[in-house]
Amino acid sequence: MLIRFPFERLAGLSARLRARVRALLRDENGASIILIGVAMPAVIGALGLGIEIGYWRVHQRAMQNAADAAAIAAATNAISGYVAEAKAVAAQYGFQDGTGQIAVSVTNPATAAGCTANCYRVTVTDNVPLFLAQVAGYQGSTTVNGQKMSTLAATAVATSTVAYSYCVFAIAGSGKQGITSDGAPDANLNGCNTMSNTSSTCNGHNLNAAVGDAAGTNNGCGNTQRSNVAPQSDVFASLASNLPANSCSGTYPQEPTKKNDPPLPASNLLYGNLSSNGVKVMCGDQQLTGNVTLNDTLLVIENGQLDTNGFTFSGTNLTLAFSGTNAANYLHAPTGGGTLDIAAPTSGTWSGVAIYQDPALNKGVDISAAGNSPTWNLSGLVYLPHSSVTLNGAVNKSSAGQACFELVVDNVTINGTGQIFRNDTQCAAAGLNQTKGGNRGMLVN
Repeated sequence: MLIRFPFERLAGLSARLRARVRALLRDENGASIILIGVAMPAVIGALGLGIEIGYWRVHQRAMQNAADAAAIAAATNAISGYVAEAKAVAAQYGFQDGTGQIAVSVTNPATAAGCTANCYRVTVTDNVPLFLAQVAGYQGSTTVNGQKMSTLAATAVATSTVAYSYCVFAIAGSGKQGITSDGAPDANLNGCNTMSNTSSTCNGHNLNAAVGDAAGTNNGCGNTQRSNVAPQSDVFASLASNLPANSCSGTYPQEPTKKNDPPLPASNLLYGNLSSNGVKVMCGDQQLTGNVTLNDTLLVIENGQLDTNGFTFSGTNLTLAFSGTNAANYLHAPTGGGTLDIAAPTSGTWSGVAIYQDPALNKGVDISAAGNSPTWNLSGLVYLPHSSVTLNGAVNKSSAGQACFELVVDNVTINGTGQIFRNDTQCAAAGLNQTKGGNRGMLVN
């Protein structure tokens, strides 16, 4: 910068002094200091604001991580206590509700951003003090105890989805204990999850089920044991409306139990390949006298048992249903020492259903030797809603079906050799929409 000076005023000075004054006035060294001094407040303010904004972003990112994790925890623990669970998780991320200026809000709205049902929203807020940003003129968004602060917030929304499926579900409508096992060292429900709408007790062995849920108290069932779980509803009872009308005209032959009892008529003795037009109604007890195959059929046995009698009853795209009169003198169940080899339909009304007891029946429905009398090689659902079942043997997949199985009972006792093949891997392909439980949080926003 060149500063002009009226040199004519130097006329009264000596020539030497005048030369020195001229040199001094023409010297530009240090002139930038003036500009720097003028600009320094703005530079410091901009730098301070940049540093502070950077801190805010880092802090808010940490808040967002805490909100995300807390929302997922709330949705996962949706049964009860989700507020405490979410706040505990946020605290693990360094944001404890009520500490300093931190607030953690947890709600369960009907809908939220990106969520239409089972919504859980967590908002983490924090007031951070201002430092260098004030040099740039920023006065914050709030004042706390006379100190100017900036309010930061992070919100996350998660929804609750089903975590797993059950391969044993005890409806326990009778009020009895849903699942019982007494000293079953060889029982193995690996890959299976269990649910009891009352309590469950496994003494001496946890059955090796992955998760054991109980609406009451779970005493030792499952590798992961959960009590006070919300009861599950019976989604299969409504299928009974699709059973055909009883066409037996009140005639239901029964297997002889006494010496002078009449034998079963020839029409109730089964062997070979049976024909069907898609629905087949049989009246009274049915007994195999040889191996039987029946495919693509809804087979309804009215007021009778299916006695395999040491033979194999097999079928694909087959549902075996038991219906009739709710009377104690009829047995509505499979019996005998043979084998049931049934693959359920994979589509249609009876999709995924291998064996079905009419829920209107609560007499003559118990099964005392499931899995070995007869042997169960089944793919699909076995629905016995009022039955007390004792599972003694192994349940294996059918020879033609998918690796999928669910047992729905009133209550079940699992003995030492009770086993169920690893399931759930192919139930979609098998057409079975299993009873599902547990919660898994999934972030949606």
